[in-house]
Amino acid sequence: MKVIASSLRKGNVVELEGKLYVVLTAENFHPGKGTPTTSVDMRRISDGVKVSERWRTTEMVEKATVDEREYDYLYDDAEGFHFMNPDNYEQVTVSADVVGDGKVFLTEGIKVFLKTYEGVAIAIELPQKVVVEITETEPVVKGQTASSSYKPAMCSNGIRVMVPPHIGAGTRIVINTEDNSYVERAKD
Repeated sequence: MKVIASSLRKGNVVELEGKLYVVLTAENFHPGKGTPTTSVDMRRISDGVKVSERWRTTEMVEKATVDEREYDYLYDDAEGFHFMNPDNYEQVTVSADVVGDGKVFLTEGIKVFLKTYEGVAIAIELPQKVVVEITETEPVVKGQTASSSYKPAMCSNGIRVMVPPHIGAGTRIVINTEDNSYVERAKD
């Protein structure tokens, strides 16, 4: 299926010269003068080689049709990361390079979207927001204004997040998986 280059997003699968690539990053550039372009970093699925491409935003690119389904994360071991299809209980093992940096967000039972092409997992899509617990943070400084000052905090999954001063250790918060930013205090 042909799509314009500017519509490509992270996780999309592109077919180029007979090979499949998964999009890692896609940025659109609109210079004041000249043609707008789309710069895309991709990983070749067959051997894991990273490639950068640049297209005019209006150029047509072949987007591969992939099967995208919701899976539950089970566990990880030496083989890779194990997921289960909640409909038919079929299990899929995904290699560490497909999961990438998203492995810190994988907790038992979390629902993710796995993209598969001909039965092989090629990309993983995490939920946009996840709940984590703060394990350590700096103490609150009296008289500090809450409006613009954030302090560093360490989460239970090992990620560093900037949080408002009123958040202390043991507090559960919601963070955005795209950029690891604080969203809100968890409502549970």
